[in-house]
Amino acid sequence: MREQQIRSLLLLDANVDERRLVSAIASRAGWTVIGSADADAAAAHLKGSHGREVQAALLGSWNSDQGPGLIATLRAQRATLPVIVLSSGNSVADAVEAMQAGASDFLVRPVAPERLIEALTANSDRRKASGELAPVSEKLAPVLSLEQLVGAAPEFRAALAVAAKAARNRLPILILGEAGTGKETLARAIHAASLRAKGPLHSLDCKAIPANIIDSELFGHEKGAFPGAFGAKTGRIVQADGGTLLLDDITALPAETQEMLDRVLATGEVRPVGLNGSYSVDVRIIATAGRPLPEDFNAGLAERIGATTVTLPPLRERSGDIPSLARHLLNRLAEQTGMRTLSIGNDALALLMRYGWPGNVRQLAGVLFRAGLHCDSGSLTAEHFPHIAIQSRFSGRRTDFSPSISHTRSQEALAGSPGITLYTSEGHLRPLEEIEADIIRLAIGHYRGRMTEVARRLGIGRSTLYRKLGDLGIDTAA
Repeated sequence: MREQQIRSLLLLDANVDERRLVSAIASRAGWTVIGSADADAAAAHLKGSHGREVQAALLGSWNSDQGPGLIATLRAQRATLPVIVLSSGNSVADAVEAMQAGASDFLVRPVAPERLIEALTANSDRRKASGELAPVSEKLAPVLSLEQLVGAAPEFRAALAVAAKAARNRLPILILGEAGTGKETLARAIHAASLRAKGPLHSLDCKAIPANIIDSELFGHEKGAFPGAFGAKTGRIVQADGGTLLLDDITALPAETQEMLDRVLATGEVRPVGLNGSYSVDVRIIATAGRPLPEDFNAGLAERIGATTVTLPPLRERSGDIPSLARHLLNRLAEQTGMRTLSIGNDALALLMRYGWPGNVRQLAGVLFRAGLHCDSGSLTAEHFPHIAIQSRFSGRRTDFSPSISHTRSQEALAGSPGITLYTSEGHLRPLEEIEADIIRLAIGHYRGRMTEVARRLGIGRSTLYRKLGDLGIDTAA
Protein backbone atom coordinates (compact mmCIF):
# COMPACT_ATOMS: atom_id res chain seq x y z
CA MET A 1 0.00 0.00 0.00
CA ARG A 2 1.39 3.38 -1.00
CA GLU A 3 2.30 5.60 1.93
CA GLN A 4 0.33 8.84 2.08
CA GLN A 5 2.38 11.89 1.17
CA ILE A 6 3.11 14.32 4.02
CA ARG A 7 2.22 17.93 3.22
CA SER A 8 3.60 20.66 5.44
CA LEU A 9 2.77 24.37 5.51
CA LEU A 10 5.54 26.68 6.67
CA LEU A 11 4.00 29.56 8.65
CA LEU A 12 6.05 32.73 9.23
CA ASP A 13 5.42 35.90 11.21
CA ALA A 14 2.19 34.82 12.91
CA ASN A 15 1.13 35.11 16.53
CA VAL A 16 0.16 32.12 18.64
CA ASP A 17 -3.59 32.52 18.15
CA GLU A 18 -3.29 32.81 14.40
CA ARG A 19 -0.97 29.82 14.21
CA ARG A 20 -3.53 27.80 16.15
CA LEU A 21 -6.33 28.91 13.81
CA VAL A 22 -4.36 28.22 10.62
CA SER A 23 -3.29 24.82 11.98
CA ALA A 24 -6.90 23.87 12.68
CA ILE A 25 -8.05 24.90 9.21
CA ALA A 26 -5.14 23.35 7.33
CA SER A 27 -5.34 20.05 9.23
CA ARG A 28 -8.84 19.49 7.82
CA ALA A 29 -7.28 19.26 4.36
CA GLY A 30 -4.44 17.02 5.52
CA TRP A 31 -1.76 19.66 6.08
CA THR A 32 0.68 19.92 8.97
CA VAL A 33 1.67 23.45 10.04
CA ILE A 34 5.26 24.26 11.01
CA GLY A 35 5.93 27.62 12.65
CA SER A 36 9.07 29.65 12.01
CA ALA A 37 10.04 32.70 14.02
CA ASP A 38 11.92 34.42 11.21
CA ALA A 39 13.35 34.02 7.71
CA ASP A 40 16.56 32.36 8.93
CA ALA A 41 14.65 29.67 10.83
CA ALA A 42 12.44 29.07 7.78
CA ALA A 43 15.47 28.74 5.51
CA ALA A 44 17.08 26.30 7.94
CA HIS A 45 13.96 24.14 7.96
CA LEU A 46 13.84 24.06 4.15
CA LYS A 47 17.46 22.88 4.14
CA GLY A 48 16.74 20.18 6.73
CA SER A 49 15.87 16.53 6.27
CA HIS A 50 12.13 17.24 6.25
CA GLY A 51 12.36 20.31 4.05
CA ARG A 52 10.95 18.53 0.99
CA GLU A 53 7.71 17.91 2.86
CA VAL A 54 7.02 21.67 2.83
CA GLN A 55 4.73 22.29 -0.13
CA ALA A 56 3.74 25.88 0.62
CA ALA A 57 4.66 28.85 2.82
CA LEU A 58 2.28 31.35 4.41
CA LEU A 59 3.45 34.82 5.47
CA GLY A 60 1.28 35.97 8.37
CA SER A 61 1.69 39.67 7.54
CA TRP A 62 2.82 41.89 4.69
CA ASN A 63 4.73 45.14 4.64
CA SER A 64 6.79 46.83 1.98
CA ASP A 65 10.03 46.81 3.98
CA GLN A 66 10.35 43.17 5.04
CA GLY A 67 7.98 41.26 2.75
CA PRO A 68 10.12 41.14 -0.42
CA GLY A 69 13.16 40.03 1.59
CA LEU A 70 11.25 37.17 3.23
CA ILE A 71 10.04 35.90 -0.12
CA ALA A 72 13.54 36.19 -1.60
CA THR A 73 14.98 34.15 1.29
CA LEU A 74 12.43 31.38 0.83
CA ARG A 75 12.85 31.29 -2.93
CA ALA A 76 16.63 31.13 -2.56
CA GLN A 77 16.16 27.75 -0.88
CA ARG A 78 13.48 26.53 -3.26
CA ALA A 79 12.67 28.53 -6.36
CA THR A 80 9.29 26.88 -6.97
CA LEU A 81 7.94 27.06 -3.41
CA PRO A 82 4.43 28.62 -3.43
CA VAL A 83 4.34 31.62 -1.07
CA ILE A 84 0.92 32.83 0.11
CA VAL A 85 0.60 36.22 1.79
CA LEU A 86 -1.98 36.91 4.51
CA SER A 87 -2.61 40.62 4.99
CA SER A 88 -4.76 42.80 7.22
CA GLY A 89 -5.22 45.28 4.40
CA ASN A 90 -8.00 45.14 1.82
CA SER A 91 -6.22 46.77 -1.08
CA VAL A 92 -5.42 45.51 -4.55
CA ALA A 93 -2.32 47.72 -4.29
CA ASP A 94 -1.00 45.43 -1.51
CA ALA A 95 -1.74 42.41 -3.68
CA VAL A 96 0.10 43.99 -6.61
CA GLU A 97 3.11 44.72 -4.42
CA ALA A 98 3.18 41.20 -2.97
CA MET A 99 2.82 39.59 -6.38
CA GLN A 100 5.55 41.73 -7.88
CA ALA A 101 7.79 40.59 -5.02
CA GLY A 102 7.13 36.98 -6.00
CA ALA A 103 4.11 35.91 -3.92
CA SER A 104 1.94 33.16 -5.38
CA ASP A 105 -1.32 34.22 -3.78
CA PHE A 106 -2.79 36.89 -1.50
CA LEU A 107 -5.46 36.43 1.18
CA VAL A 108 -7.10 39.04 3.40
CA ARG A 109 -7.94 38.74 7.11
CA PRO A 110 -10.20 37.43 8.41
CA VAL A 111 -9.61 34.55 6.00
CA ALA A 112 -12.49 32.12 5.61
CA PRO A 113 -11.48 28.48 6.15
CA GLU A 114 -12.49 27.39 2.65
CA ARG A 115 -10.48 30.25 1.10
CA LEU A 116 -7.30 29.16 2.86
CA ILE A 117 -7.84 25.53 1.88
CA GLU A 118 -8.63 26.62 -1.69
CA ALA A 119 -5.40 28.63 -1.84
CA LEU A 120 -3.32 25.76 -0.44
CA THR A 121 -4.83 23.28 -2.87
CA ALA A 122 -4.48 25.56 -5.88
CA ASN A 123 -0.90 26.57 -5.20
CA SER A 124 0.32 23.05 -4.42
CA ASP A 125 -1.32 21.63 -7.58
CA ARG A 126 1.54 20.90 -9.94
CA ARG A 127 -0.73 21.14 -12.94
CA LYS A 128 -0.91 24.86 -12.31
CA ALA A 129 1.98 27.08 -13.21
CA SER A 130 0.98 29.49 -10.45
CA GLY A 131 -1.89 30.55 -8.21
CA GLU A 132 -4.69 32.73 -9.48
CA LEU A 133 -5.48 35.12 -6.63
CA ALA A 134 -9.03 33.95 -6.01
CA PRO A 135 -10.00 36.92 -3.79
CA VAL A 136 -8.95 39.61 -6.28
CA SER A 137 -12.27 39.72 -8.12
CA GLU A 138 -14.01 40.70 -4.88
CA LYS A 139 -11.87 43.84 -4.56
CA LEU A 140 -12.20 45.07 -8.12
CA ALA A 141 -15.14 47.39 -8.24
CA PRO A 142 -17.91 49.33 -6.56
CA VAL A 143 -21.42 47.90 -6.58
CA LEU A 144 -22.74 47.41 -10.11
CA SER A 145 -26.37 47.90 -11.08
CA LEU A 146 -28.30 45.06 -12.69
CA GLU A 147 -27.96 46.80 -16.05
CA GLN A 148 -24.17 46.91 -15.68
CA LEU A 149 -23.68 43.19 -15.06
CA VAL A 150 -21.80 41.83 -18.05
CA GLY A 151 -23.20 39.00 -20.16
CA ALA A 152 -25.42 38.43 -23.20
CA ALA A 153 -26.00 34.67 -22.89
CA PRO A 154 -29.77 34.01 -22.81
CA GLU A 155 -29.60 32.01 -19.56
CA PHE A 156 -27.65 34.80 -17.86
CA ARG A 157 -29.98 37.53 -19.12
CA ALA A 158 -33.00 35.49 -18.02
CA ALA A 159 -31.49 35.20 -14.53
CA LEU A 160 -31.05 38.98 -14.44
CA ALA A 161 -34.66 39.40 -15.53
CA VAL A 162 -35.89 37.34 -12.59
CA ALA A 163 -33.58 39.32 -10.28
CA ALA A 164 -34.86 42.64 -11.62
CA LYS A 165 -38.49 41.68 -11.01
CA ALA A 166 -37.71 40.30 -7.57
CA ALA A 167 -35.79 43.41 -6.54
CA ARG A 168 -39.00 45.41 -6.50
CA ASN A 169 -40.63 43.40 -3.71
CA ARG A 170 -39.58 42.52 -0.16
CA LEU A 171 -39.62 38.72 -0.41
CA PRO A 172 -36.54 36.57 0.23
CA ILE A 173 -34.44 35.47 -2.74
CA LEU A 174 -32.28 32.38 -3.23
CA ILE A 175 -29.36 32.70 -5.66
CA LEU A 176 -27.90 29.41 -6.89
CA GLY A 177 -24.61 29.02 -8.70
CA GLU A 178 -21.17 27.47 -8.55
CA ALA A 179 -18.39 29.20 -6.63
CA GLY A 180 -17.17 32.27 -8.46
CA THR A 181 -20.22 32.80 -10.68
CA GLY A 182 -21.00 36.18 -9.11
CA LYS A 183 -23.70 35.38 -6.56
CA GLU A 184 -22.58 38.09 -4.14
CA THR A 185 -22.25 40.65 -6.94
CA LEU A 186 -25.81 39.90 -8.06
CA ALA A 187 -27.10 40.10 -4.49
CA ARG A 188 -25.59 43.56 -4.06
CA ALA A 189 -27.08 44.65 -7.38
CA ILE A 190 -30.52 43.44 -6.25
CA HIS A 191 -30.19 45.44 -3.03
CA ALA A 192 -29.15 48.54 -4.99
CA ALA A 193 -32.18 48.16 -7.28
CA SER A 194 -34.65 47.64 -4.43
CA LEU A 195 -36.67 50.07 -2.34
CA ARG A 196 -34.21 49.24 0.46
CA ALA A 197 -31.23 50.68 -1.41
CA LYS A 198 -30.79 53.44 1.19
CA GLY A 199 -30.90 50.91 4.00
CA PRO A 200 -27.96 48.83 5.24
CA LEU A 201 -26.60 45.77 3.47
CA HIS A 202 -24.90 43.25 5.75
CA SER A 203 -23.50 39.86 4.87
CA LEU A 204 -22.67 36.69 6.78
CA ASP A 205 -20.63 33.79 5.41
CA CYS A 206 -22.44 30.89 7.03
CA LYS A 207 -19.72 28.33 6.37
CA ALA A 208 -17.01 30.54 7.88
CA ILE A 209 -18.69 30.81 11.32
CA PRO A 210 -18.35 27.88 13.78
CA ALA A 211 -21.64 26.19 14.56
CA ASN A 212 -21.36 26.98 18.28
CA ILE A 213 -21.40 30.76 17.72
CA ILE A 214 -23.51 31.12 14.56
CA ASP A 215 -26.69 31.85 16.57
CA SER A 216 -24.90 34.67 18.38
CA GLU A 217 -23.64 36.13 15.09
CA LEU A 218 -27.02 35.93 13.41
CA PHE A 219 -29.47 36.73 16.20
CA GLY A 220 -27.19 38.43 18.77
CA HIS A 221 -26.90 37.66 22.48
CA GLU A 222 -27.37 39.25 25.88
CA LYS A 223 -24.64 39.79 28.46
CA GLY A 224 -24.09 36.59 30.42
CA ALA A 225 -26.09 34.46 27.97
CA PHE A 226 -23.29 31.89 27.93
CA PRO A 227 -19.74 31.56 29.27
CA GLY A 228 -17.61 34.26 27.68
CA ALA A 229 -20.53 36.58 26.86
CA PHE A 230 -19.09 39.53 28.77
CA GLY A 231 -21.26 42.04 26.93
CA ALA A 232 -24.36 42.19 24.75
CA LYS A 233 -23.94 41.64 21.01
CA THR A 234 -26.17 42.93 18.22
CA GLY A 235 -26.84 40.22 15.65
CA ARG A 236 -26.61 40.66 11.89
CA ILE A 237 -30.38 40.50 11.46
CA VAL A 238 -30.90 43.51 13.73
CA GLN A 239 -27.96 45.33 12.12
CA ALA A 240 -29.66 44.88 8.73
CA ASP A 241 -33.05 46.18 9.96
CA GLY A 242 -34.60 48.26 7.20
CA GLY A 243 -32.21 46.80 4.64
CA THR A 244 -30.90 43.50 3.35
CA LEU A 245 -29.03 40.60 4.93
CA LEU A 246 -26.97 38.43 2.57
CA LEU A 247 -26.47 34.89 3.85
CA ASP A 248 -23.68 33.26 1.85
CA ASP A 249 -23.96 29.46 1.58
CA ILE A 250 -27.10 29.15 3.67
CA THR A 251 -26.88 25.35 3.46
CA ALA A 252 -24.08 25.51 6.06
CA LEU A 253 -26.49 26.68 8.79
CA PRO A 254 -27.15 24.06 11.50
CA ALA A 255 -30.67 22.59 11.62
CA GLU A 256 -31.58 24.45 14.83
CA THR A 257 -30.45 27.76 13.35
CA GLN A 258 -32.50 27.11 10.21
CA GLU A 259 -35.60 26.62 12.36
CA MET A 260 -34.95 29.84 14.30
CA LEU A 261 -34.39 31.81 11.08
CA ASP A 262 -37.62 30.45 9.62
CA ARG A 263 -39.43 31.71 12.73
CA VAL A 264 -37.90 35.16 12.30
CA LEU A 265 -39.06 35.34 8.67
CA ALA A 266 -42.53 34.14 9.63
CA THR A 267 -43.06 36.55 12.55
CA GLY A 268 -40.72 39.48 11.89
CA GLU A 269 -39.45 39.04 15.47
CA VAL A 270 -35.87 38.16 16.41
CA ARG A 271 -34.87 36.89 19.86
CA PRO A 272 -31.19 37.25 20.82
CA VAL A 273 -29.63 34.37 22.73
CA GLY A 274 -30.41 34.76 26.45
CA LEU A 275 -33.20 37.36 26.00
CA ASN A 276 -36.74 36.60 27.14
CA GLY A 277 -38.26 39.18 24.81
CA SER A 278 -37.73 39.93 21.13
CA TYR A 279 -37.16 42.76 18.63
CA SER A 280 -39.33 43.59 15.64
CA VAL A 281 -37.30 43.73 12.45
CA ASP A 282 -37.95 44.50 8.81
CA VAL A 283 -35.18 42.80 6.88
CA ARG A 284 -34.95 41.13 3.52
CA ILE A 285 -32.96 37.91 3.24
CA ILE A 286 -30.95 37.13 0.12
CA ALA A 287 -29.42 33.68 0.44
CA THR A 288 -26.86 31.98 -1.78
CA ALA A 289 -25.99 28.32 -2.28
CA GLY A 290 -23.73 26.39 -4.58
CA ARG A 291 -26.38 23.76 -5.26
CA PRO A 292 -30.14 23.26 -4.75
CA LEU A 293 -31.17 23.06 -1.11
CA PRO A 294 -30.70 19.51 0.21
CA GLU A 295 -33.61 17.33 1.25
CA ASP A 296 -32.74 17.62 4.95
CA PHE A 297 -32.86 21.44 4.84
CA ASN A 298 -35.65 22.94 6.96
CA ALA A 299 -38.79 22.63 4.84
CA GLY A 300 -40.40 25.86 6.02
CA LEU A 301 -37.26 27.94 5.47
CA ALA A 302 -36.67 26.32 2.08
CA GLU A 303 -40.18 27.28 1.00
CA ARG A 304 -39.75 30.88 2.12
CA ILE A 305 -36.36 31.61 0.59
CA GLY A 306 -36.81 29.39 -2.46
CA ALA A 307 -40.05 30.95 -3.69
CA THR A 308 -37.91 33.21 -5.87
CA THR A 309 -34.82 31.43 -7.14
CA VAL A 310 -32.23 32.90 -9.46
CA THR A 311 -29.81 30.44 -11.04
CA LEU A 312 -26.54 31.79 -12.41
CA PRO A 313 -25.00 29.61 -15.13
CA PRO A 314 -21.32 28.62 -14.87
CA LEU A 315 -18.92 30.49 -17.10
CA ARG A 316 -18.20 27.39 -19.22
CA GLU A 317 -21.86 27.47 -20.31
CA ARG A 318 -21.60 31.06 -21.54
CA SER A 319 -18.22 31.08 -23.22
CA GLY A 320 -19.46 33.71 -25.66
CA ASP A 321 -19.53 36.23 -22.79
CA ILE A 322 -15.82 35.86 -22.05
CA PRO A 323 -14.58 38.57 -24.48
CA SER A 324 -16.83 41.25 -22.98
CA LEU A 325 -16.17 39.99 -19.44
CA ALA A 326 -12.40 40.00 -19.94
CA ARG A 327 -12.41 43.57 -21.28
CA HIS A 328 -14.66 44.68 -18.41
CA LEU A 329 -12.41 43.09 -15.78
CA LEU A 330 -9.27 44.58 -17.34
CA ASN A 331 -10.87 48.02 -17.19
CA ARG A 332 -11.66 47.48 -13.50
CA LEU A 333 -8.13 46.31 -12.80
CA ALA A 334 -6.72 49.41 -14.50
CA GLU A 335 -8.46 51.52 -11.86
CA GLN A 336 -6.37 49.92 -9.09
CA THR A 337 -3.12 51.38 -7.80
CA GLY A 338 -0.12 49.74 -9.46
CA MET A 339 -2.03 48.51 -12.49
CA ARG A 340 -2.31 50.02 -15.98
CA THR A 341 -4.71 49.93 -18.90
CA LEU A 342 -4.32 46.81 -21.02
CA SER A 343 -6.08 45.55 -24.11
CA ILE A 344 -6.44 41.87 -24.98
CA GLY A 345 -5.98 40.28 -28.38
CA ASN A 346 -8.37 37.95 -30.15
CA ASP A 347 -5.88 35.08 -29.94
CA ALA A 348 -5.93 35.34 -26.14
CA LEU A 349 -9.72 35.66 -26.02
CA ALA A 350 -10.15 32.62 -28.26
CA LEU A 351 -7.92 30.63 -25.89
CA LEU A 352 -9.86 31.76 -22.83
CA MET A 353 -13.17 30.90 -24.50
CA ARG A 354 -12.12 27.27 -24.91
CA TYR A 355 -11.24 26.71 -21.25
CA GLY A 356 -13.72 25.26 -18.73
CA TRP A 357 -13.16 27.79 -15.86
CA PRO A 358 -13.89 25.62 -12.80
CA GLY A 359 -13.50 28.80 -10.71
CA ASN A 360 -15.81 30.77 -13.03
CA VAL A 361 -15.67 34.60 -13.18
CA ARG A 362 -13.62 34.80 -9.98
CA GLN A 363 -10.93 32.60 -11.55
CA LEU A 364 -11.02 34.61 -14.79
CA ALA A 365 -10.39 37.80 -12.82
CA GLY A 366 -7.43 36.22 -11.03
CA VAL A 367 -5.94 34.92 -14.28
CA LEU A 368 -6.22 38.35 -15.93
CA PHE A 369 -4.72 40.01 -12.85
CA ARG A 370 -1.67 37.74 -12.90
CA ALA A 371 -1.23 38.09 -16.66
CA GLY A 372 -1.48 41.87 -16.36
CA LEU A 373 1.27 41.94 -13.72
CA HIS A 374 3.69 40.14 -16.01
CA CYS A 375 2.76 41.85 -19.26
CA ASP A 376 5.51 44.14 -20.59
CA SER A 377 3.52 45.43 -23.57
CA GLY A 378 0.16 47.16 -23.75
CA SER A 379 -1.82 44.11 -24.83
CA LEU A 380 -2.32 40.58 -23.55
CA THR A 381 -1.80 37.73 -26.01
CA ALA A 382 -2.23 33.96 -25.84
CA GLU A 383 1.40 33.70 -24.71
CA HIS A 384 0.45 35.35 -21.41
CA PHE A 385 -1.83 32.40 -20.47
CA PRO A 386 0.34 29.26 -20.81
CA HIS A 387 -1.10 27.66 -17.66
CA ILE A 388 -4.61 27.65 -19.17
CA ALA A 389 -3.45 25.31 -21.92
CA ILE A 390 -1.53 23.18 -19.41
CA GLN A 391 -4.52 22.72 -17.12
CA SER A 392 -6.86 21.83 -19.99
CA ARG A 393 -4.39 19.30 -21.38
CA PHE A 394 -3.48 17.40 -18.21
CA SER A 395 -6.46 17.73 -15.90
CA GLY A 396 -9.18 15.10 -15.76
CA ARG A 397 -11.71 17.31 -13.99
CA ARG A 398 -14.98 17.65 -15.88
CA THR A 399 -15.25 21.37 -15.19
CA ASP A 400 -11.86 22.04 -16.78
CA PHE A 401 -13.36 21.48 -20.20
CA SER A 402 -15.84 23.76 -21.89
CA PRO A 403 -18.45 22.46 -24.34
CA SER A 404 -17.19 22.65 -27.91
CA ILE A 405 -17.65 26.09 -29.36
CA SER A 406 -17.88 26.47 -33.12
CA HIS A 407 -15.62 28.76 -35.12
CA THR A 408 -18.66 30.82 -36.18
CA ARG A 409 -19.87 31.28 -32.62
CA SER A 410 -16.35 32.17 -31.49
CA GLN A 411 -16.03 34.83 -34.16
CA GLU A 412 -19.46 36.27 -33.29
CA ALA A 413 -18.48 36.56 -29.64
CA LEU A 414 -15.16 38.22 -30.49
CA ALA A 415 -17.04 40.71 -32.64
CA GLY A 416 -19.53 41.43 -29.87
CA SER A 417 -22.56 39.91 -31.59
CA PRO A 418 -25.63 38.91 -29.53
CA GLY A 419 -25.49 35.53 -27.86
CA ILE A 420 -27.93 33.66 -30.15
CA THR A 421 -26.43 30.57 -31.76
CA LEU A 422 -28.04 29.25 -34.96
CA TYR A 423 -25.80 26.23 -35.49
CA THR A 424 -24.71 23.28 -33.40
CA SER A 425 -21.01 22.51 -32.93
CA GLU A 426 -21.38 19.94 -35.77
CA GLY A 427 -22.54 22.67 -38.17
CA HIS A 428 -26.24 21.73 -38.25
CA LEU A 429 -29.07 24.20 -37.64
CA ARG A 430 -30.48 24.09 -34.12
CA PRO A 431 -34.20 23.27 -33.67
CA LEU A 432 -36.45 26.29 -34.15
CA GLU A 433 -37.92 25.82 -30.67
CA GLU A 434 -34.46 26.21 -29.05
CA ILE A 435 -33.64 29.33 -31.09
CA GLU A 436 -37.03 30.86 -30.23
CA ALA A 437 -36.46 30.16 -26.53
CA ASP A 438 -33.04 31.87 -26.67
CA ILE A 439 -34.54 34.94 -28.36
CA ILE A 440 -37.29 35.22 -25.74
CA ARG A 441 -34.77 34.86 -22.89
CA LEU A 442 -32.57 37.53 -24.45
CA ALA A 443 -35.54 39.87 -24.81
CA ILE A 444 -36.61 39.30 -21.21
CA GLY A 445 -33.13 40.15 -20.00
CA HIS A 446 -32.76 43.14 -22.33
CA TYR A 447 -36.04 44.70 -21.18
CA ARG A 448 -35.38 43.75 -17.52
CA GLY A 449 -38.42 41.53 -17.09
CA ARG A 450 -41.01 44.07 -18.35
CA MET A 451 -43.21 41.48 -20.03
CA THR A 452 -45.54 43.95 -21.72
CA GLU A 453 -42.55 45.60 -23.40
CA VAL A 454 -41.06 42.19 -24.29
CA ALA A 455 -44.30 41.14 -25.98
CA ARG A 456 -44.57 44.47 -27.85
CA ARG A 457 -40.98 44.32 -29.12
CA LEU A 458 -41.40 40.71 -30.25
CA GLY A 459 -44.61 41.64 -32.08
CA ILE A 460 -46.88 39.27 -30.16
CA GLY A 461 -49.63 39.63 -27.60
CA ARG A 462 -48.91 39.35 -23.87
CA SER A 463 -51.10 36.23 -23.58
CA THR A 464 -49.26 34.67 -26.52
CA LEU A 465 -45.93 35.43 -24.84
CA TYR A 466 -46.98 33.71 -21.61
CA ARG A 467 -48.28 30.72 -23.58
CA LYS A 468 -44.91 30.42 -25.29
CA LEU A 469 -43.14 30.72 -21.95
CA GLY A 470 -45.16 27.76 -20.69
CA ASP A 471 -44.65 25.70 -23.85
CA LEU A 472 -40.89 26.35 -23.86
CA GLY A 473 -40.48 25.79 -20.13
CA ILE A 474 -39.08 29.29 -19.47
CA ASP A 475 -39.52 30.36 -15.85
CA THR A 476 -39.57 34.11 -15.12
CA ALA A 477 -41.56 33.99 -11.90
CA ALA A 478 -40.35 36.38 -9.24
